[in-house]
Amino acid sequence: MQASPSPTAQRIGVPRETFAGEKRVATVPEVVQKLVALGFSVAVEAGAGEAAHCSDDAYRAAGAEVLPDAAALWAASDIVFKVRPPSAAEVALMRPGGLLVGFVWPAQHPELMAQLAARQATVLAIDCLPRTLSRAQKMDALTSTAGVSGYRAVIEAANAFGRYFNGQITAAGKVPPAKVFIAGAGVAGLAAIGTAANLGAIVRANDTRAEVADQVRSLGGEFVKVDYEEDGAGGGGYAKVMSEGFQAAQRRMYAEQARDADIIITTALIPGKPAPKLITAEMVQSMKPGSVIVDMAAEQGGNCELTVPGEAVVRHGVTILGFTDLPSRLAKQSSTLYATNLLRLAEELCKAKDGVAVVNMEDDAIRGLTVVKAGEITWPAPPLKAAPAPAAARPAAAPVAEKKAGGHGHGSAGPLPAKTLAILFAVAAVAFWFIGAYAPAAFLGHFTVFVLACFIGYMVVWNVTPALHTPLMSVTNAISSIIAIGALVQIAPPQAAANGRPDGLILWLAFAALVLTAVNMFGGFAVTRRMLAMFQK
Repeated sequence: MQASPSPTAQRIGVPRETFAGEKRVATVPEVVQKLVALGFSVAVEAGAGEAAHCSDDAYRAAGAEVLPDAAALWAASDIVFKVRPPSAAEVALMRPGGLLVGFVWPAQHPELMAQLAARQATVLAIDCLPRTLSRAQKMDALTSTAGVSGYRAVIEAANAFGRYFNGQITAAGKVPPAKVFIAGAGVAGLAAIGTAANLGAIVRANDTRAEVADQVRSLGGEFVKVDYEEDGAGGGGYAKVMSEGFQAAQRRMYAEQARDADIIITTALIPGKPAPKLITAEMVQSMKPGSVIVDMAAEQGGNCELTVPGEAVVRHGVTILGFTDLPSRLAKQSSTLYATNLLRLAEELCKAKDGVAVVNMEDDAIRGLTVVKAGEITWPAPPLKAAPAPAAARPAAAPVAEKKAGGHGHGSAGPLPAKTLAILFAVAAVAFWFIGAYAPAAFLGHFTVFVLACFIGYMVVWNVTPALHTPLMSVTNAISSIIAIGALVQIAPPQAAANGRPDGLILWLAFAALVLTAVNMFGGFAVTRRMLAMFQK
């Protein structure tokens, strides 16, 4: 039985989305239980989750109250969780001084910002989250949504394409694999690369940010580089607007890929700006009949000149998909991920777990999200504070020169002079001659093996990947425990029958050596096994 919220607890309201074609919902029954555990009460508009396969009964079972209509929901809610930006009619229903959380896109909706400020609202725009903060990744709904969109874009392309993605050889003939080109390797692009590669297609991708090349290859794609040196990394993990020279070189590369590709998926977007035009009408005309273009930037105007937002059209024999509702086409998955992002945000707002959200403007993540605070527009947020620079290392003291005969000095940390090295080699040579002249022959044999073992062991370890040094050394220790044989010989020497047992001190020392080497032996192999298991899937 769930505990009832405290009298001061706030109510989170989840209305039905009114945007045409939107099937997502801002929270799901599984997350409602966790919001209640934070001390909040939760209300859901009747039918809000139907399109995402979340029934009213499931919400009730999770502890939410189901209210009959939007007016009742907005009036009863201290905090409103939404997916799409609210309409003017929804803003009018909002409780004065309430808290709104959802996608707002303040740069594209100045009128909406003014309406929310007039209601004395506090607004947290999930699209304004500072994505460079590692602790904010759990709240990054843009990444969650983009991953779903990239996956769904490949599924839509496969549906519109007239062949298999993977190559096949059958009795009826050979089917070549589909060639997929993906423009933009952000989160959505990487999701599309992984999905298309898993379906068996030949995948190529391009991005203005050179650092994503390794990510493309790791997912099974080939990174196509533009023949122009310029870095496209922008602030906050986004790409920047490139120079005219780079764009001309990029257009030439896209034209080549369009002639060869069966499917093109475009994902290029720059925050606050219309989608850049990457695929021209001439490129579309050069594509093979039956090819497919999925324009994921259709809602912002599209990356293809012939895209019609919200529709699938055929131009020059090429199907161009301009769907603007890709996340809604996986409504259940999108809603679950988005609800989890908002749950993590609620945990940050309600650290006391008393059902009261506190908007802490000293928190960099919360400050970045807050676009309106108690009726005052606070967007855009100030730049993030730079991380404190590491303390500079204290400079080492200058070596003190030692005066030598003749007035020359050598630093104490410098290389040895030639005269000193010659003396050392001479002493070593004399020592080796002395050992060779007077040491027993057996000693010389053992000494030679020792020197060679040291050299070979050093070279073996030197050429091993550093990540494997720990398991290598642990197994080396285990193998080196062959010295246990020496302890066994001392405990029961071959001549024991003729000469009697060794004295007590030697016996106990041998026994102790045997115990310690046994621990080293079995422990070394155990550590090696555990370390190597970390590198296995």
